[in-house]
Amino acid sequence: MNSFYYYNPTELIFGKDSISKIKDHIPKTAEKVLLHYGRDSIKKSGLYDQVMDILNNNNIEVIELSGVTPNPKLSLVKEGIKLCKDNNIDFILAVGGGSVIDSSKAIAAGIYYEGDVWDLFAKDIEITKAMPIGVILTIPATGSESSSATIITNETTLQKQGLENDLLRPKFAVLNPELTLTLPRKQTFAGIVDILSHVMERYFTNTKDVELTDNLCEATMRTVINNAYRLLDNPNNYCARAEIMLSGTMAHSGILGLGREEDWASHRIGHEITALYGTTHGITLSIILPAWMKYVYKENIERFSRFAEQVFGVNDNNKIQEEIALIGIQKFEDFLKDIDISTKLDDENIPCDKFQEMARKCTASGPVGRFVKIYEEDVIKILEMAK
Repeated sequence: MNSFYYYNPTELIFGKDSISKIKDHIPKTAEKVLLHYGRDSIKKSGLYDQVMDILNNNNIEVIELSGVTPNPKLSLVKEGIKLCKDNNIDFILAVGGGSVIDSSKAIAAGIYYEGDVWDLFAKDIEITKAMPIGVILTIPATGSESSSATIITNETTLQKQGLENDLLRPKFAVLNPELTLTLPRKQTFAGIVDILSHVMERYFTNTKDVELTDNLCEATMRTVINNAYRLLDNPNNYCARAEIMLSGTMAHSGILGLGREEDWASHRIGHEITALYGTTHGITLSIILPAWMKYVYKENIERFSRFAEQVFGVNDNNKIQEEIALIGIQKFEDFLKDIDISTKLDDENIPCDKFQEMARKCTASGPVGRFVKIYEEDVIKILEMAK
């Protein structure tokens, strides 16, 4: 196990009555709040009115910024920074999924930076101050509600870059599984893949003697997969949605990666697909992860055979480790097909003529991944396997 430092100040407020409690967690000194959200879904569901009533009844002035899209855009972040500065905002309330939260974090970081906020992402400039934010989560997927990271798309350069700092962890996150009942089916299951991917990026490691986090990772993956099947049978199953929502927060809170080297190559490759084609993040991962697994599994067959045994229950003493490892990869791909999520680029009509460009951008700062270092030529081969 490696040495580590861990800090997570995010308060989790879970349950059916959790929204009413935000008034107790917004700082008493907050007089003006930026309410940041997507489009009309929170208004159609009644969540917008519920939140506004709470804020108004507590004499909090609200400035709104809507319009966040999947894969949040730099231009809206810049608009949010200007809005906060012009109106002396002192707290940001993000109502939505990972895109809304990431956009809020980028705004929170950019408010105190004198230059172009994109510098923080492209030039790896460390922030020293950020505006506090709170979250009402509506889509379990990215885990951004308690993570230290944000990812933004520069629509001018077609780059998708991340920024990570503990100052970006939300002060609180409201987790009410009821808010997920109206999600479209594809969005629900793409989110489930995103959750699994966050565990896998930590699970596939070469770090030795990490028994506790190995077991935590495996338990989280089993929980997500089991409850995904429960949702296939009954999309209105509150208990299944509660398990998935909490798993999403756990998956990207940092707990599962303690003391172990993490990978993140699949995410980096997936970001290039999203940047060029706008593909849903979870879908890029359902396409890339199986291809990545098939490309790298021989580097640590023991790790992949353990994945097969502990996550999918593969138990065949007549097979060698490599056969068990390959069965595990196939079981994962079968699961993705069972939940009707794309596993090939062709499933999403993604062309194959820009593999070189994606690979070049992906590895512009050097190889990606730590489980296996992935260079430009490797990215191309993985994309070829994902066709």
